[in-house]
Amino acid sequence: MIDAKVIMFAGKGGVGKTTCAAATGLHFADSGQQTLIVSTDPSPSLRHIFEIPAADKPTRISDRLYVHEIGEHEVKHMWDKKFGKELYAVFSSFVDIGYKEFIDFISSILPGLRDEFMVDYIREITDEIKFEKIVWDTAPLGQTLGLLKTPAMLGNHLKTAPRIYSKLKTGRESQKSVLDIINGWATLSNKDLEFLRSSVHFTIVTIPEALAVEQLDGIFQEFGQYGLKIQEIIVNNVIFEDDSAFLKAKAFQQQGYLHLMQKRYEDMTIIKLPMFPHEIKGIIKLRMIEEQLFQHANDKAG
Repeated sequence: MIDAKVIMFAGKGGVGKTTCAAATGLHFADSGQQTLIVSTDPSPSLRHIFEIPAADKPTRISDRLYVHEIGEHEVKHMWDKKFGKELYAVFSSFVDIGYKEFIDFISSILPGLRDEFMVDYIREITDEIKFEKIVWDTAPLGQTLGLLKTPAMLGNHLKTAPRIYSKLKTGRESQKSVLDIINGWATLSNKDLEFLRSSVHFTIVTIPEALAVEQLDGIFQEFGQYGLKIQEIIVNNVIFEDDSAFLKAKAFQQQGYLHLMQKRYEDMTIIKLPMFPHEIKGIIKLRMIEEQLFQHANDKAG
C-alpha cells in the first residue's frame, strides 16, 4: 500500500513510465480515491494511452479519475503568471529591457526556474483537498533529474544573493524590494525541496537491458544527494513466455540483468511487468497492467 499522496514515476523515454502511471491512477480511482494523473513530460502521451481527445484540462476519465497534461506552452504561461513579473522586477532594476524580450531571454539562460515552478505546482495541487492521490508522470529521466535538483541548486545560489542585490531598492515594475523578492524565492525553494523529501513516493521504471541497468546506480546516487529516496523499481517488458528461439535468447539475456538488479537492490521492492504482444491503450488493457502492478506490489523479486 502506498501511503504517500504523490506518486512520481521516472525513467528513460520509452520504458513505459506513462503506462505505469496511468494504470496506477486507475487503481487508486477504482479503490474509491479522487485521483489526478499529471504529466509534466514536454511530449505527453496520457491522452493517447487513455484514448481520449483533446479537451478542457484537467480531463475527466471517470467519477474519480482526472488527467492533466501540462505541455511546454502551458508551463510557460503558468510560469509567467506566477514568477515572470517578480523576476522581471529584479532584472529591470539594472537592465533596461522590455518584458516580452526579457521572458524570451530568461527562458534560454535560466530554465531551472521553470523547473522550480513545476515542482511548486505539484506541491500546491497536493495541498488542495480536491484530490486524495496525485500520480506524477515526469519527463524522460535526464530532464527529471534536472527538475528535482533545481530547488536545492536555487537554494544554494540564493544564500549569496542578498550580498549582490541588497543595494537595489525596488524593481522597476514592483513595490516590493528586490531583497524581499529574493528571500521569497529562497523560502519557496526550501518548501519545494522539503516537499520532495517528505511527500513524494519515487518509483523508477526501467527495462532489463544493459544500459538501463548500468544507469540505475547513478540514478540512486543523484537522488540520494538531495535526500530523495527511491521506494521501488518497476522492470517493464520482461519475457516470461519464451516459445520461440528469438524469445528464448532474449529471455536468457534478460535473466542476467534481472539477477543483477535483484542482487544490487535486494532490500527494495522490484516489480516485474511482462512483455505484452500488443500496445497498451484504453481502460481494458490498462487494467491488465494495474493487476500486475498491484498483485505484486508488496513482493520482492526472486
